[in-house]
Amino acid sequence: MHSTLAEHARCRYGDEYGPAPECGLDHGEHSFVEELTFADADSVLAVLCELCPHVVDGYLPVWIRNPAYRLVLLQRPDEPALLRAAAENLWMHGPDRDHIAADLKRRADALEVG
Repeated sequence: MHSTLAEHARCRYGDEYGPAPECGLDHGEHSFVEELTFADADSVLAVLCELCPHVVDGYLPVWIRNPAYRLVLLQRPDEPALLRAAAENLWMHGPDRDHIAADLKRRADALEVG
């Protein structure tokens, strides 16, 4: 068993900033997605920060990044910095979600004003 969600992600997807640990476990995508689904916000944020410290990098697939941000925002809906980080991720990875990114930025702005 991996000691953290970030370690599991690193084993499954690799890490351009360091070597993936050799653990000998099955790294089926379904097991990682299930662990991600029920993880607390701090664990999910650790994955995003450790494996994708800059918006444009990291081996973590976009189809994992987007729900990871969504899961964090469900747990912490009133944190402007997280709303902006999720918006930046959406803007970076395709125009089909720009309207959602713009809404996230508006929410962040409103929280900081109010």
